[in-house]
Amino acid sequence: MEIGVPKETKDQEFRVGLSPSSARVLVDNGHGVFVETQAGIGAGFSDADYVQVGAKIVPNAETAWNRELVIKVKEPLAPEYQFLQKGQLLFTYLHLAADRELTEHLISSGVTAIAYETVELPDKRLPLLTPMSIIAGRLSVQFGSRFLERQQGGRGVLLGGVPGVQPGKVVILGGGVVGTEAARIAVGMGAQVQILDLNVDRLAYLETLFGSRVELLYSNSLQIETVVPEADLLIGAVLVPGRRAPILVGQSLVAKMRPGSVIVDVAVDQGGCIETMRPTSHSHPTYVEAGVVHYGVPNMPGAVPWTATQALNNSTLPYVLKLANYGLSALDSDAVLAKGVSVQNQRLVHPAVQEVFPDLAH
Repeated sequence: MEIGVPKETKDQEFRVGLSPSSARVLVDNGHGVFVETQAGIGAGFSDADYVQVGAKIVPNAETAWNRELVIKVKEPLAPEYQFLQKGQLLFTYLHLAADRELTEHLISSGVTAIAYETVELPDKRLPLLTPMSIIAGRLSVQFGSRFLERQQGGRGVLLGGVPGVQPGKVVILGGGVVGTEAARIAVGMGAQVQILDLNVDRLAYLETLFGSRVELLYSNSLQIETVVPEADLLIGAVLVPGRRAPILVGQSLVAKMRPGSVIVDVAVDQGGCIETMRPTSHSHPTYVEAGVVHYGVPNMPGAVPWTATQALNNSTLPYVLKLANYGLSALDSDAVLAKGVSVQNQRLVHPAVQEVFPDLAH
């Protein structure tokens, strides 16, 4: 099969769909890999690295896209819609619940679009979302601590404090992969950390990880209203697979936070769980509303592309290889991969996204 790897076009998105080592595996299995020139440069991979493993370098996006299977990292942006073709397989992060326009274009184009984030194991784990969730969770505290600095618009709080001065308070909404990794970094910095979650079993599991170093609270509206105003750093880490994130913190509650506090909403690529949050970019990552610094970059792992590309490829490669070897029939033989199908035969087929756009589900 011919496999195309276009260069990512999202603002400062330096990850790449296939690393040279993944390209080597595909070439060794008899497939042709066509990489747009400079596609891997931001992640530390030169064109020569791809040529060395048997991939071919192509001069532009159109040539990379004009393949049976296209492997990306982020969803196609408007300038790329023209490259979508009937019968094509597209495998990437899509996050369609937050993007009606893209959903409509995928349907009309006739592609089979498979979303990394909804490939699902029988135990409900999301193997292709997990590596980026780990990275985003860890970065959320790293970025949050930076924007708490006074020169970055924050209130000038050192999360770890110093002897004689209390540490900063980190409130994490959601105790899944993102929330757990955020807590891991915040605890390591010496911050006070609270995690709120609806799942009592998950809270019990988190107690085995963190013991008394993290305050674990059952999430309800009253609890959220109590802890959010005291947060120096509020992290949105809520995930409902395939669906839009629920709004947990309204505008009036954000207004009760102290001036210079910071919100990092990792759920922004699914619409966000903070009412005042809107998507930002690595070039312009923050804005201030109600005196609070808002960080809403939807592709946070793009900041660490060398690490993130390899972590993503470690998880995606077995599925990419299966698609390359068997084409659409791979979806019939692999129920896990089939769960990731969002659009097929000019129909919206993923149940969670159908709930968001019921008029597109016919």
